[in-house]
Amino acid sequence: MSLFNSIRNIKKISILFIPDNTATEARSVKISLRNLILWIFLYTILCGIIWFYALSLTGLNNYLLPTNTGFRKEDKQRVEELNQKILFLAKELQSLKVSNERLKYALILGDSTIFDSLNNNVPDSENSGKDIPVGGNIHKVISGLLFGDEIQAEKLLFIKPVSGYVTQQFNPNKGHIGMDFAVKEGMPVYAAAGGYIVFSGFTVEDGFMIIISHANGYITVYKHCSSLIKKQRERVLQGELIALSGNSGTHSTGPHLHFEIWKDGYPVNPESLIINY
Repeated sequence: MSLFNSIRNIKKISILFIPDNTATEARSVKISLRNLILWIFLYTILCGIIWFYALSLTGLNNYLLPTNTGFRKEDKQRVEELNQKILFLAKELQSLKVSNERLKYALILGDSTIFDSLNNNVPDSENSGKDIPVGGNIHKVISGLLFGDEIQAEKLLFIKPVSGYVTQQFNPNKGHIGMDFAVKEGMPVYAAAGGYIVFSGFTVEDGFMIIISHANGYITVYKHCSSLIKKQRERVLQGELIALSGNSGTHSTGPHLHFEIWKDGYPVNPESLIINY
C-alpha cells in the first residue's frame, strides 16, 4: 500500500536528457503524471493504427494472423448452396399453400351449379342433338334406353375410372370414403362421368389429384396420380383421359388410384353408382 500511496502523491515527473557530448548541458523536462499517461495512451493507439493498416495493405496479416478467423472459400460456397435450397423450398411451400387453398375452395364450389351454368352457355342446337360425342356420357345412352330421361335426371351413372381390381372398399366407419384400385404406375385414368374440372394440382397428403364437378350435385375425386393430363377449368367427357396413375402423396402406400364420389357434400359408395363395376 505504501508504494501505491507514494505513486498517487507524485504530482510531476522530471525527465533528464543527458547528451553524449559533455560539452552540451543536460536538459530536464517536467511533466505531470496525468499528461504522461495520456501521451503513452495516445502513442499506443497511434502505433496500433499504423500496424493495422500496414498489415492490411501489405497482406502480411495472411501470414502473421490466424487464417481461420473468416469463412473459407468452400464454406462460402456451401452457404450459397444452402441459401439457394432455402429459396427453392420457400417457393415450393408457397406453391403447396396455394394448391391447398385451391383445393379447399374447389370442394366448396364443386357442386352442380358450376356444371349447369356451363350447360346453359352451350347453344340449343348442341343441347338438343341426339348424337353422343366420342368418349363421352356412355351412361346417358344406357340409362336413356333402359330407364328414360326422368330417372337419369335424378341419378348419374359412372364408369370405372381405371382398369384394375379393388383392394379396399368404401368404409366410412374406418375413415375410408372411397375405393382403391390396384394399378401400376402410368396407367390411364379416365373421367368417370362428364363434367367440369374444379381442381387439378398437387397436395402433400394426396399427391397429384383431380376433382371433377358433375350435374345433380355430384363430384368425383381421383388421388395419388403420377401426372395430370387435364387442367383446372377444363370440361371433360365421360371416358376421357384425365391423368396417369401413380404413388404420389404421403397417404399413399403403393401404386394405386383412390377414387371418391360425393353427392351434395357427402361421400357415397362408388360401387352403387358404377355401371361396369
